[in-house]
Amino acid sequence: MQTIHNYINGTEVPPQSSNYIDLYEPASGKIYGQVPDSDASDVDIAYTAAANAFPTWSALSIDDRSRYLTRIADLIEEKLDELAAAESKDNGKPLWLAKMVDIRRASDNFRFFAQAITQFSSEAHAMTNAINYTLRQPLGVVATISPWNLPLYLFTWKIAPALAAGNTVIAKPSEVTPMTAYLLSDICQQAGLPPGVLNIIHGDGIKVGAELTKHPKIKAISFTGSTRVGGEIARVAAPMFKKLSLEMGGKNPNIIFADCNYDQMLKTTVNSSFSNQGQICLCGSRIFVESSIYNKFKADFIEKAKSLTVGHPNEASTKVGAIVSKPHYEKILACIEIAKSEGGTILLGGEALHPKGYEDGYYIAPTIIEGLSNRCRTNQEEIFGPVVTIMPFNSDQEVLDMANDINYGLSATIWTENLTRAHKMAKEIEAGIVWVNTWLQRDLRTPFGGVKHSGVGREGGFEALRFFTEPKNVCVRY
Repeated sequence: MQTIHNYINGTEVPPQSSNYIDLYEPASGKIYGQVPDSDASDVDIAYTAAANAFPTWSALSIDDRSRYLTRIADLIEEKLDELAAAESKDNGKPLWLAKMVDIRRASDNFRFFAQAITQFSSEAHAMTNAINYTLRQPLGVVATISPWNLPLYLFTWKIAPALAAGNTVIAKPSEVTPMTAYLLSDICQQAGLPPGVLNIIHGDGIKVGAELTKHPKIKAISFTGSTRVGGEIARVAAPMFKKLSLEMGGKNPNIIFADCNYDQMLKTTVNSSFSNQGQICLCGSRIFVESSIYNKFKADFIEKAKSLTVGHPNEASTKVGAIVSKPHYEKILACIEIAKSEGGTILLGGEALHPKGYEDGYYIAPTIIEGLSNRCRTNQEEIFGPVVTIMPFNSDQEVLDMANDINYGLSATIWTENLTRAHKMAKEIEAGIVWVNTWLQRDLRTPFGGVKHSGVGREGGFEALRFFTEPKNVCVRY
């Protein structure tokens, strides 16, 4: 049994209550560890540590802070195999995927912001008899709350810019997938990160997330997770005038025109539908296909998806691993039943799978559904699993109307070789991110986030550094 500890003031400590939550391995459905069931007392201790560390950390030169972040990036790279194995076991994703994407991106996050902070400049505005300049100063103690789908990837995406900007941090990883956050504690110690600069508190959202949100002295909350929880955070934190960054749900359109590069589109669409078991907020779960190629696409897409091997994450042949938890597994299966009740036709999958030797694990076949209206629950609510719907369209305006007819607006993908159409659609689609003839191709300098119920604010690049700093104008008369 693996026992995880909190990381407070530079050391690993048990929760004040001595209570723990069972930690399950999705691939087998068995308990393999325990994670702290922390509460307000742990948050208070972490806040004190972070507040005490803030004056010294914020006063460090940018170059010194950059060096700490670079050391952490180096250590993540050195421990790639160990971290990937832990991520795969904790989350259920294929081991090869954790190695290729998740852990490398975590290292990249620290390395990117280690350099970005050295290029983060202020503004100056000259007047006839005075000059104005802007100071960008750290906020103080900030909190980050990250989800279970890309555990270390998104955990570091928030921590790195907060630290680079000179803040001290209390970070809450998901209690469902806490292992790599716990391993990061040891990496921070090896990197010599001063005590209290980063504090990691494990536990559920009600006890820890809510306490961070309502803490009167925490200056900002950066959250990634469901729209429901994001709404609760905003309800509590907004009247306290905390800075908020909320990256929430998505129900993203994947729009396929007949003039696309068909082979490239098909390969990428299989990936954008079922990668990480469909548990990526950017997956294209609503697939719109121009009518003239709809039947061809349907047949080819089913054939490609049918060839995806569902199995234990450690198997090299596995393309679709285990769903992250039993409650989420049961939710996805319930959503498939709702789709059937709404008149959807299951073209592929739609069922739980039980690989030999892992019958108690949480596996669901890649699922393709047609015959549903754009306004049904299945097409309006986020499922967050290996489930997609396909729908035909006849005109640019028709598909644009359907793509936008939803409360979410995180990302969209457009497949067309028509340059004019691509630019027009990208401009008019209501989404924070639009990919044209690609998917999940990310430049860390660009702003990341959604509109409508998908988010408030932006992460990435200088947007993240702006969020974690407060601008102050200074006017000096000549």
